[in-house]
Parts: sequence; C-alpha cells; structure tokens
Amino acid sequence: TIIIAEDLTPSDTANLDRKRVKGFCTIGGGATSHVAIIARSMDLPAIVGLEACALNVENGTSVILDGGAGTLRLSPAEEEMKEVQERLIRMKKRREEELASALEPAVTKDDHKVLVVANIGGAKDAEEAVKLGGEGAGLLRSEFLFLERQTEPSEDEQYEAYQKTVDALGKDKPLTVRTLDVGGDKPLPYLPIPEEENPFLGERGIRVCLNRPELFRKHLRAILRAGAKGGLQVMFPMIASLDEFREAKKMLDEEAEKLGQDSIPAGIMVEVPAAAVRSELFAREAEFFSIGTNDLTQYTLAMDRGHAKLAPQIDALHPAVLSLIEKTIEGAHKHGKKVSICGGIASDPSAVPILVGLGVDKLSVSVPSIPTVKAVIRRMTLKECKELAEKALQLATAKEVRALVPALD
Repeated sequence: TIIIAEDLTPSDTANLDRKRVKGFCTIGGGATSHVAIIARSMDLPAIVGLEACALNVENGTSVILDGGAGTLRLSPAEEEMKEVQERLIRMKKRREEELASALEPAVTKDDHKVLVVANIGGAKDAEEAVKLGGEGAGLLRSEFLFLERQTEPSEDEQYEAYQKTVDALGKDKPLTVRTLDVGGDKPLPYLPIPEEENPFLGERGIRVCLNRPELFRKHLRAILRAGAKGGLQVMFPMIASLDEFREAKKMLDEEAEKLGQDSIPAGIMVEVPAAAVRSELFAREAEFFSIGTNDLTQYTLAMDRGHAKLAPQIDALHPAVLSLIEKTIEGAHKHGKKVSICGGIASDPSAVPILVGLGVDKLSVSVPSIPTVKAVIRRMTLKECKELAEKALQLATAKEVRALVPALD
C-alpha cells in the first residue's frame, strides 16, 4: 500500500507498519520537514508537499512512487511497470554490493579519507548504524526524547537514554549530541511558546534553551554525565551570535564543575547565514562546526522548508548555499577545526562528491544511507571532487549543479 494523506505527524510516520506500507505522500510539508527526515531514517520512499488533488486518487489505484524524483505516477502502463521492476532489481543488486563493503572506510581513490557517521534518534538507531558501517554518530537528535509526550523528561531519563546510545555505539565511536532543538515546526505541549507570526524566525533552537535556563542546565547535566568517560561532544543549534555560544558554553562548563568532572567539547550548528559568514570568528572559540543544510538553505533562500508549493526550489545544492558551506569550511580550517554536514544533502549521492570537493571533513547521514555514501566516496578521487565543486560554485541554479553529477540508477 501507498498512503496518501493531508499530513502525518512524526509519531504517525515512525509507527507505520513497514510490512504493509511501502511509501507515503502528504500534501503538507517539504523535503526537509521533520516527517521527511524520519521517512529517510526509515528508508521509506516518500513525497511531502504533493499537490492537493492527490487526495482524490481512488483506493486501489496502481501507482509508481519515486521518492527520489518526487513523482507519483497514476495508473502506469504495463510496460512502464516492467521498467520500474527492472530498475528495482538493479537497485537491489547495487545495494547488496554496497552492503558487502559497508564496513570498509570511505577513502577516495587517491587516499583521502572522509568520516561517514550517522544521524540518529537513540540507541536503536545507533545499533543499526554500526551494523551498516557508521563510524560514529554526528547528530543525536535529543528532541526526540522531548517530543510526543505531555511532560518534560527528567534528568535521569535523559541521562539513561544518552548512556544507552553511547553504549550502543561502542567506546571507539564518537557521539555528537545536539542540544534541544524545538520551536518552529517542533512545538512541545508542556513548554508553551507564545504564538508567533513566523516561528522559524522566532524562538527556536538555542533561543528556547537560553530563555529557560533551568530546563537547559538539567539537559546539559544529563549530557555531561553520559560523556564522563569521553567520546561525547555537544553542539548548540541555531547559533547566530558569538554571545549565544559563549552563554551556552558557560552554562555547560558550570554544570561540569558542579558535577566534579571535566567539561566536554562544544561546537555549533551552522544553520544561520550569520554563522557561516562569520565562521572564522566562531572558529576561534567553538571546537567544531556541523552544518545543518536544511535550515541554512531555508534562511539563505528565504523559503519556508515546510512550504509545499516552494518545496521543489528548496535545494541545498543551490550555488548560494554551496558558497556559504565553502566559507564555513575555510573559516574553520583556518583555526584547525573540523566541519561536518548533518543536513539532508549529506545523504544525497549526487551531492556527496561536491561536498567532499568543498573540503568537508565528515558527513553525518541517515542510517540507511551509510553504505551508499561510503561507496560514492570510494568511486571518486579528491581531485575529481574538487573539480566538480569548483564548477558548481560557478553555476546559477541547483538544477545546473545536479546535472554535474549523474544520478545513480
């Protein structure tokens, strides 16, 4: 069955019966919405932001859902169905080859290594990531502990969840925890945020936490306790000014002192153009950067990432976004700091060579994408990647950039 719905909540999506549901389409949302991210983590084909007339499709209609191309083909001819079946066979064979080499490192043909880690929601995802060759977790979405519940999780609840994730990854694999990132499209019933005309430009990310220090300090203590034995670092979302980073870092260090332990490395999410433009300044104090391309694209192009009509234009391979990624990497490397990308574009095989060519150190991808991303890197040379990146920066549109790298069949 393919589900067509006006919208789905994150919990609706996470609880779909994978034996019966082969994919879904929603009218609401965009390619980088919360539901779309969950669908990718489940390796579930999906289209979000489809035209409303799709709701009129009758039950029992044969369809071809192409999540990659964002198309829903109604009542396809028998020959077209046959072509799709053949394509699925080719994709399955390629997937088997990728899985066979999934545990090998992601090293280009000319010996340049890129760390490939996972975007996860907890211990279960961590276990799966390790099986698929993940070399750590570049983004633990801590908000999953806070969503879909009526009361705030206690410090001990948070600590236990983070510790289980650390244990699931293993001692040799690093874990990066993003502090609570709510607001915008992720409201909490027990954490009322006054209604805002434009919530994506309002109180969200680090702004929510700094305005609620009691909640934030409890959150930081739980993270610190899980990181007491090393291997864990923390990053703050939606940082736009150095003052915000300094205030958050000060609270982290104070809570570490109260616990009688060393603090842990702290970095920032680069999601706001201000942070990308001033990356060299931030790199003097932040331990590392992680670029959240979903929001960076939204704020660079002034397009709501959940806007159905604009969804096709919200592409992180837009040359303006790539320029900000390049500037972020330059600023970080000037001070010897590492840069990862944890936005949806890191899982896109067409984007991977360009991101490597721009100089990214680490790609944090959806769990099912790990073998594919590693295989793409192994097929290229760093020289080829740099040439692609240079060409991409000279182009005018994301569509032109995508044409540089043939899509995998």
